Parts: sequence; structure tokens; C-alpha cells
Amino acid sequence: MLSRMATIPASDDTIPAPAISPETAVPVEPAGHKKSLGPSLWHNADYLLLMSGKTTQIIGAGFVTFAVPLIAFAITQSVFLAGLVSTIGALGYLVATLPAGAIADRVDRKKLLLLCAGLDFALLASLVVAIWMNALGFWHLAIVLFLSAIVASFFQPAEAGGIREVVRADQMGSAMAAMQGRSAVAALASGPIGGLLYSIARVLPFLAGAVGYAVVFVCTLFVRRPLNGDLEHAKKESAWESLIDGLKFVWAVKFLRAGIGIFALINLGFNGLMIALNLHLVAIGTEPFLIGLIDAVAGASMLVGAIIAGPLVKRFPSGPLAIAGILLAVVGGTAMAFSTEYWEYLVWIAIAIILIPAVNSGLIGYASVITPSKLQGRMNAVLNLSGVAVAPIAPVVAGLLLEVSNVNFAMGSFAVFFIIGAIVFAFYKPIRSIGTPETWEKDLVEWPRKK
Repeated sequence: MLSRMATIPASDDTIPAPAISPETAVPVEPAGHKKSLGPSLWHNADYLLLMSGKTTQIIGAGFVTFAVPLIAFAITQSVFLAGLVSTIGALGYLVATLPAGAIADRVDRKKLLLLCAGLDFALLASLVVAIWMNALGFWHLAIVLFLSAIVASFFQPAEAGGIREVVRADQMGSAMAAMQGRSAVAALASGPIGGLLYSIARVLPFLAGAVGYAVVFVCTLFVRRPLNGDLEHAKKESAWESLIDGLKFVWAVKFLRAGIGIFALINLGFNGLMIALNLHLVAIGTEPFLIGLIDAVAGASMLVGAIIAGPLVKRFPSGPLAIAGILLAVVGGTAMAFSTEYWEYLVWIAIAIILIPAVNSGLIGYASVITPSKLQGRMNAVLNLSGVAVAPIAPVVAGLLLEVSNVNFAMGSFAVFFIIGAIVFAFYKPIRSIGTPETWEKDLVEWPRKK
């Protein structure tokens, strides 16, 4: 749900871009239809390869995400310009998200993943060389972030749609909880280790990020099963018609349609709050390890949340469970905005994050199951708008607010959006009515709908 830490309508697991990550099963059959069972989740080699490669990548990307504001501030000596670098990068998601979703449904997803991993490796390698030669500039960093965001926009729906093809629907709850655990491990490791690496040498976090993409490339190379269903449908319509069809689908489903606006407010509020805090700590010269420790505490809380997410999603209806998780996150986030001591940030971020894995597992899983296989990439991309549309706003606004005021005012300003989004979320009936996983398949949307 919260794009910075895990995201449902949001981005990648560790960077603002959010997007929903539909990770479910072989093409979903109508409720009551007898399914043919495949391998268990932990004996599913293709799922484990995709999971392992992505886990390595998001840990490396976490190091990069952590290091960007530090090195941007070191280059510019301005919190506003440091925020502007991230804003320029986030614009890449805004430019590419919708076409990326349509393309991910029309091409061989395995080849697309390999291409994306190779391009991201090359982009990060250029930063490694520039930092090593002490020649990194503002625009080099900004352009690499922008291009990397475009690549990530294609990678995310391709990976999500691919997992949709290799994991059974009845295993979705466990798969979602595992994905949340993956994000938690990344957050737990990226902060303190990223801080340590940056303290040793500025180049190391970026080198680790490049290695992460190399691992993704190798793991994807060994995936055997096709990551697409039948692509014949794609040949019957143009790319533009395909994109419009995806937009119509999301707009026709109340739960998905609401996600664009509601999750945008929530993501803007929470991500802006966290960006303001990070920029403030950078500006006052906080040790990189201590900055990273905040992400580590969030990751530890998220890891605990991921462990309990599976049982919670199986036992409780996902709608009410998600509402409880978001309201708890609002309490923690708002309290952070009023905090003045470093230890208070650690306490409240742990409280805010604890139920987010359960929120994401339920809502992402539900969205995946009700969406036909051929529309996974486009549904994913359209819902990404809830994160990417606001992603360019938070860094530059946070930097500007810190320039003209103090950290409590900056964080409090973003908390207002978080609170408003959470209130609308709690009262929206299509969210409140989502049940437990065994009921999800009955909501499978037939598309195109019969007239």
C-alpha cells in the first residue's frame, strides 16, 4: 500500500513508483471449476528464480536509493536541489508507466526482463565510473535516475505479469506474504549496510546496485516456463487500442478505479513525510549509519509484519484488515510529524509499518485474482499512476519546505494528505467489502464484459 516500503498501487519495492504487483497464478478459472494442481510454491523453480533475482535487485536498489540524497547533497550542498534530483528521476515513471504496461502484455516478458536488467546495469555502471573518477555531476545523476525509472516502469509489470503465469491462484496468499518479506529484508539491509558502504566509499552502494541487476539477468535467463499466456490477442489490436482497453478495464472496476485517487493521497502523504525526514537528517549532518538505521527499523517491523501477514490474510477479510493497517500507519506517521527526538522516529516508524505487509498482501492479491491474465500488465501500469503521478511532487516540495521552514512543518504538511487519504480509504465500500482469499475468485471480472 505504501509505495516507499512495499507498495500497492505504487512502485518498485524500494523506490517510489509504486505499483501494484499482481503475483498470482496460472490463468484464473471461474469459481467452482476444478483446478489442476502444479508444484508447491517452494518447489516451484521458476517462481524461486524470479523471487531470488528480484530480491537481490531490490536490496541493491535499496543501497542506491539510500545513497542518492547523500551524494546529491554532497554535490549541490542544497536540500532543495537534492530533492530536485529525485523529482527528475521520478518523472521517468510518469512518462513510461502507461505505455510500459501495454507493452508488457504484448511482448515476450522474459526477453523484456532481460533487456531491462541489462540496461539498468549499464546505467548504474556509468555512475560507478563517474564517482570513481570524481566526475559525477548533478545532471549525470539526474539523467541516470530518469532513465532508470523508465526502465523500471517496464520491468515491474513484466515481472508481475510473469509471476502471474507461474504461481497458482490458491497459493497467492503465501506468495504475497513472501513478497512482503522480500521487501522487508531489502529495507532491513539497505539502510544500515548502505550507510556503511557509503561511509567506506561513495561508489560502493552504486556498485552493489549494478551487481543486483546482473543477478536478475542470470536468474531470469534460467526461467523455463513462458511468462506470457497466449499473445494472439495482442496481434488483433494496436498498442494504442490495447492501452485504451486497459484504462477502460480499470475504470470499470470500482475497487481498481478508486485505487488511483485514494492511494495517490496515501502515497503522497507517507512518502513525502519520509523524504522530508531523510533530507532533514542529511542536511544536519547525521551519520549515514543513523540515517540508514531508520530504514532498518522500518524493515525489521516490516519483516515481523510479513511473518504474520499470511495468517492474518487467511483469517480476516482483507478489506477491514487493510483499513486497520492504514489507520495504524496514519497514527505512526502523524506522530512522527510531531516528534523532535531521533529515537521517537524509530519508535513511530516501527508502529506505522507493522501491518503494511498484510495490507499489501490482501489488496494486491485481490486485484491480481480479479484481473484476467491478459490484462495484468495494463492493470498494473494504470494503478501505478497512484504512485508515479505524485512521486515527482514529494521530493522537491519536501526540499522546498525544509528550505523555508522546519522539519516538523514539512512532515506535518504531508501528514495531512496521508490522513485525508486514509479517511476516504476507510469509508469506501468496495474496499470494506473485500473478503478472505477463498472468496476472491468469485469476483473475477469478465473482460470484455457481455453486453
